[in-house]
Amino acid sequence: MDGNVSTDTGLARVAGELEHLGIKGHGALHYMLPIAQLVELALARNEGMLSGGGALCVRTGKYTGRSPNDRYIVDTPGVHDDIDWGNVNVPMRHDRFEAIRKKQVEYLRGRDIFVVDAFLGADPLERMPVRIITELAWQSLFARQLFIRPTNGELAAHRPEFTVIATPGLKLSPAEDGTRSEAAVAINFEKRMVLDIATAYAGEMKKSLFSVLNFMLPAKGVFPMHCSANVGADGRTAIFFGLSGTGKTTLSADPERQMIGDDEHGWSEEGIFNFEGGLYAKCINLKRENEPQIWNSLKFGSVIENVTVDPATRQPDFEDDTVTENTRAGFPVDFIPGAVIPGVGKHPKTVIFLTADAFGVMPPVARLTREGAMYHFLSGFTSKLAGTERGIIEPVATFSACFGAPFMPRPPTVYAKLLAERLDRYGATVFLVNTGWLWGPYGVGRRIPIAMTRRIVRAVLGNHLEGAKYLHDPLFKLDVPVEGGDATEALIRPRETWMDKAAYDVAARKLAGMFVENFKKFKDAPREVVEAGPKTG
Repeated sequence: MDGNVSTDTGLARVAGELEHLGIKGHGALHYMLPIAQLVELALARNEGMLSGGGALCVRTGKYTGRSPNDRYIVDTPGVHDDIDWGNVNVPMRHDRFEAIRKKQVEYLRGRDIFVVDAFLGADPLERMPVRIITELAWQSLFARQLFIRPTNGELAAHRPEFTVIATPGLKLSPAEDGTRSEAAVAINFEKRMVLDIATAYAGEMKKSLFSVLNFMLPAKGVFPMHCSANVGADGRTAIFFGLSGTGKTTLSADPERQMIGDDEHGWSEEGIFNFEGGLYAKCINLKRENEPQIWNSLKFGSVIENVTVDPATRQPDFEDDTVTENTRAGFPVDFIPGAVIPGVGKHPKTVIFLTADAFGVMPPVARLTREGAMYHFLSGFTSKLAGTERGIIEPVATFSACFGAPFMPRPPTVYAKLLAERLDRYGATVFLVNTGWLWGPYGVGRRIPIAMTRRIVRAVLGNHLEGAKYLHDPLFKLDVPVEGGDATEALIRPRETWMDKAAYDVAARKLAGMFVENFKKFKDAPREVVEAGPKTG
């Protein structure tokens, strides 16, 4: 929906609600502007340029990825006992939050502001009304396209349950404000607010709200998941867990299947549902032949972040990583032909864990037992890829519980128990798919071609590995297809791709040891789950 230009009554109501938050004395209030008008304003305000295909191309400044060290949750009595406090969920005192909020309110005085009302959650039974307030027109465009868009009737009754206020032009003082840097993304469950300060990276706005849902949904018996999802012609739903850069968006945007969503979903008693109404796709090295659905979506109404654009032809250079490798494109899910609208699906029959192994020792695909699935879900092994977070310039092996620890405020075992319940109840099969390196580690081998991974995933979803012979890997405790079946590329054994077999053995033992060391922190994990993981002794 793009025609819901607000009435004077609607503007007056919203202005009053903003004043209740302390936001007053600002410049023009732009509420729920149509897409074309937001693009026009962004161009008039020199916030970006149009590509040859019509997309709005913008730069986000020094923050070209999430800034995890600048993320905070306000420590209040209502949430204190339920948050997994630590390096990921860093506490902020309520008084410091209030002081920063007052700075933000003062910063907005005299400035034009843009307001979008939207929903999170495609399932009407679970959705949450939200409001996004920004100082930049292009960020408002992003919010209009990425979140779920209300109808005119829904807009009239819309009252936000959570509000994001994004002011990338405001810089904090660590000495004065008690923050780690000039930036902060602070979530306050008591005030039902998110303050997004100093960073223009649009992903912070949506990921902060996803973190809110990831905290709230388990209390309702809903399993929140950092995963993409699609559905085949046979109606069978599949979900893909994985951190940024592992291929969630690319593999779920399959021309042979219908896209449900590319980032985060909930799994309720009714089935699965998308959190958002758009896609936020990585587009480094984007090629039409490899990712036609994403390529064709970069048109008028989409936002492209940090991609170099030829000033004469206005053609984006997707291979140029001068600004960052974490180049991004945001657009509505209905830009994908045949996308499922609304973004809901049946209970999944196939669950795929995606990992990008920079060691080059994990197989292209392996089948997991129930206990193995629990182990790898809690481990969340992958390699952080260049540009995904600030400071990452080459792949770094990491373990991120639930394949999304930065977005999961509760203890990992809360989400793992919800996964186990779903697997037991609905009988889904779980596979581990490596989208990382073979033929050697990063710097020696090469990354598995996306076309090869896509064929493997299609084989898994089409049950073409049912007739394969599986070999149990005693080191990693994985069942790896090695003979038969109808997908020869899935039968690759990583050790055989290395010229130096002894070097492979060393690398494999090293990675197995990292798994073992990481899993020691899950002291309450059942014995059968611990034993389903790698062993070094």
